[in-house]
Amino acid sequence: MTEAGAQCAERYHWRAVTEGQVKIDDKIPLTWNVYQPDKKKDANLVLLLLGHRWLLLDTKAKLVYQVSPGDLKAQDKDYDSADLANASAIVPSTNWTDRDVGPAEDIHITLGDYGRVLEVELPHLMDLRRGIY
Repeated sequence: MTEAGAQCAERYHWRAVTEGQVKIDDKIPLTWNVYQPDKKKDANLVLLLLGHRWLLLDTKAKLVYQVSPGDLKAQDKDYDSADLANASAIVPSTNWTDRDVGPAEDIHITLGDYGRVLEVELPHLMDLRRGIY
């Protein structure tokens, strides 16, 4: 195996977060969905579908990226993709807040192109080793 083959681009498998919630200016969009990668090390990434628009949130870097639907490959209810963080597709965003609200993580962002507040609520993963449900 060559060194170039060993360093192939990272792939992501995005699973739907069924208990997630999305709001824009305190209103639930007509069409939306939330996805997170399988790998726990990538838990800072969130893929959002808002109507016909796909966004990638990087909560660690506090960046929002516009995602082209052609970059996503449907796998039943989930999606596969390469790295979607493209510097040329950054969506202006401000006022990032990320709070732990008990059973969930609550993320608030003001999207510069919409001028509206996006709120994403993600449930915490259960840690059965610690007995926390």
